Amino acid sequence: MDTAATAPVFRDATDADTEALVALIESAYRGDASRAGWTTEADILHGQRTDPEGVLAVIKSPDSRLLTVELDGRVVACCQLEHRGDHAYFGMFAVSPALQGAGLGKAIIAEAERQARQGWGATEMHMTVISVRADLIAWYERRGYRRTGETSPFPYGDERFGVPQRDDLEFELLVKPLG
Repeated sequence: MDTAATAPVFRDATDADTEALVALIESAYRGDASRAGWTTEADILHGQRTDPEGVLAVIKSPDSRLLTVELDGRVVACCQLEHRGDHAYFGMFAVSPALQGAGLGKAIIAEAERQARQGWGATEMHMTVISVRADLIAWYERRGYRRTGETSPFPYGDERFGVPQRDDLEFELLVKPLG
């Protein structure tokens, strides 16, 4: 990532960011626009990834933060951090497809880990990833996350999370110690 021209600005999302965040998350994972990046789920899920209510719930939750990333005053990435006792949960991670592969994601996850460790005293970061996303899991493994083998079911039939295009979807828990 070339930060010589501009450095990313990290801040907590506000209610006013909801529309931009929903559009960002959708563009990173669903539909043809998502194919410009490598994080697309367009071949395994159709429909929505999130909605305004889901984004607002994270923004308003007392134990969550929706870390928003701006470049040149424009929202280009985000991730959810949720305080869960001795660990933090990392989710709702999205980077604008046009900026994927340039190192911004690495910077965001490092900042999220730093904030969880320093702000909450979290000793681990947890996340769940759709288990068939081998390329995405490998990316997280290169950042120190390990597969636990622990899975949870995909919410088939709940279109708030998308319309599955295959019948073998489940979430796998990945964990990283925060030293």
